[in-house]
Amino acid sequence: MSGRISSEAGVHDAPHESAHPAPHPAPSDAPGTDAPEDAHEDAYVHEDEDAYEDGPSDASRARWTATGAGALLTTAGLAAAVLRALDSVPPLVPLAYACGASGCALAAVLGSRGRTRRALWLMIAGTALMAVGDQFD
Repeated sequence: MSGRISSEAGVHDAPHESAHPAPHPAPSDAPGTDAPEDAHEDAYVHEDEDAYEDGPSDASRARWTATGAGALLTTAGLAAAVLRALDSVPPLVPLAYACGASGCALAAVLGSRGRTRRALWLMIAGTALMAVGDQFD
């Protein structure tokens, strides 16, 4: 039962194939047949088009949010790095703030390109790194 044509019988010996072909479905343009699926699909397409006309999509909002949050965290981290560098603190503290801010800057770039999930995780890591710098203070 290899699924090959037998040289002796000349028939295909695959067990899953039947001798009768499947009937063809009736075309949707045939008179007397209704196509409720097509009508439903048309209504669905129109709903989607109306949703895009109302405002920005969820993906667009997520990109703007990731970009804005990354830029805000970058600004806060750089400001903290500069302020801590001017104080008499160990050099590890401003370095931690600067590294966290650079991670948030990269997250802002990724967010603007649509990589919002990676941007979120990078913002979390950058903020955690800035928090570690705060603990060293």
